[in-house]
Amino acid sequence: MQLPEPLRRAIEAETSIVPGGELARASARLSAQYRAREFARAPLDSSAARAAYLAVRLPATFAANALVFSGMREAAPTFRIRSVLDLGAGPGTAAWAACETFPEITRVTLVERDAALLTLGRRLASSAPHAAFRSAAWIAADLERPRALEPHDLVVLSYALGELSPRAAHALVASAWNSSSILLAIVEPGTPRNFARLLDARSWLISHGAHLVAPCPHQLACPLAGAGDWCHFAARVERTSAHRRAKAAALGHEDEKFSYLVAGKAAVTLPSARIVRHPQTRPGHVQLTLCTSSGVERPAIGRSQKEIYRAARRASWGDPWPNFQREE
Repeated sequence: MQLPEPLRRAIEAETSIVPGGELARASARLSAQYRAREFARAPLDSSAARAAYLAVRLPATFAANALVFSGMREAAPTFRIRSVLDLGAGPGTAAWAACETFPEITRVTLVERDAALLTLGRRLASSAPHAAFRSAAWIAADLERPRALEPHDLVVLSYALGELSPRAAHALVASAWNSSSILLAIVEPGTPRNFARLLDARSWLISHGAHLVAPCPHQLACPLAGAGDWCHFAARVERTSAHRRAKAAALGHEDEKFSYLVAGKAAVTLPSARIVRHPQTRPGHVQLTLCTSSGVERPAIGRSQKEIYRAARRASWGDPWPNFQREE
């Protein structure tokens, strides 16, 4: 996945003013913190650190959100998303992805506590092709103390929930749900710890009348969690020149692991299953790992199944799988 060209150019402009050595050192620190799962301990307290974030982390976060939103549009094609509220917005990454996916958006609100990130986000937004994003409302506020906000069709918590205490996270999910008119999307790093936080949100949302939209194909207990596993997916993002420069990287892409949950005020038709691991192509068959209402299933789709076999060969990790029928 590539960044939108206006966003890529804006990032190049921001990172080009930071000396290469400073950018590389800041990038190394940021990457080390993410590898150590210290997502909440990555302060962006200097221009070099913020430039490293734009170069290294923003593309990956954008790709994860863009995949979530495109799946959301596929799962609920009749929903019209005309406003978005991005909570814990950082420099506006999730809002950028939302406006790319839902060009009908006419109102954008972003909430972020870091004044420097707010300023940076406004500069990036000035390059956006979306008029609603260029005129977005940026609100300085701390998510540890959620406030009542006007309802928006789509509310997004992107890489924000896991940075809070459990009590604050619970309050934020409730506030976000109350602010959502149509959909709430929560996106987190794809780790067991962050997935556990998503599971808590999932249970609370279901108990308060939410209808799951994705990735879950049912509203029953999570079978992956029951098996000691965790649900996560991957977004492949093309590295920009700033990204390669910051990380001294030769490879033209990297994969971002993420977990997510989308809940709606109205029900949608759920698929019978979702592919929760890379399909394994074997001689004469494709092995799938599926989340279903009856648990985790691992069907082998053979050549004799013709159309379903061809679909399995084209399928990807994270795709809905409408062809599942449990064998009795």
